[in-house]
Amino acid sequence: MRGEVFYWILNMSIGASVTGIVVMALRKIKRLPRRLVFLLWAIPFLRMWVPIGIGSKYGLMGLLSRMGMKTVVVYERRETISAMNMVGAAESYFPVTYKVNILENVFDAAFVVWMAGCAAFLGMLCFLYVSSQKELRHTTCRQDNILISETTESPRVYGIFRPQILLPARYEDKDITYVLAHEKAHIRRKDNLWRLLGFITACVHWFNPFSWLFLKLFLEDMEFSCDETVLRGLDETKRRAYAGALVDCAEDISIFASAFGGAGLGKRVRRILSYKRVSLFATVCFVLLGLGIAYALLTNGM
Repeated sequence: MRGEVFYWILNMSIGASVTGIVVMALRKIKRLPRRLVFLLWAIPFLRMWVPIGIGSKYGLMGLLSRMGMKTVVVYERRETISAMNMVGAAESYFPVTYKVNILENVFDAAFVVWMAGCAAFLGMLCFLYVSSQKELRHTTCRQDNILISETTESPRVYGIFRPQILLPARYEDKDITYVLAHEKAHIRRKDNLWRLLGFITACVHWFNPFSWLFLKLFLEDMEFSCDETVLRGLDETKRRAYAGALVDCAEDISIFASAFGGAGLGKRVRRILSYKRVSLFATVCFVLLGLGIAYALLTNGM
């Protein structure tokens, strides 16, 4: 049973890597809004958690199944529910029966190593969370949920259910209009929740280097898409002022907080200055494109 758990974790991880590489390729298309690219990262992360999907002949996994990748049918009536067997080391499924007996011992041992790694990474995540709370101890309230801190270097949002905006002391006498616009956008979008889920997912799939690469790019696109959310309501002059506020901000990376000065400041400034508002027609086209990509990458073979 233990080996079966890791067998399907490994299976999901490989499938997620395939879809994640496709998303990486799509994010290279400069015309795609970062809000769409940010949403597309849900596909590989879902693949890391959900072993089954609706069967289709027309998706990416359907193509792979026709090329020899085996598909396991879980339920079949009107819709075929299946799981992709990316590992291919089993003779039969539910329960898993391996092609060679020694593989059972291999996957049992791999399960123990995987669990030890999960415990270590999740423990580290908890330690970093406790350590990050130090920034909230020495703060003064500016107004509502806006706090001034002597220790933080960059504006950021802490918390998921009761989010607080933390500002460095040097911002106390500054115009924080654009900083607040960015951080409030993070709060509305529940970005700290998605950030936490992303880190937990990477900890579960710690053995897969792609999971950490996807997490890095996911967090980068989170900031890009948040910038786009703010820029929709700004004219060109205000967009330049927004970019100036970003340049004035210290570049910072925090696991548990959405920071105004996140990583990749140079890229973000260039995107802000070259931003063009998307028309309604283009928005509809991008939505349809996103649905098509999701269908192609989330469906399994038949």
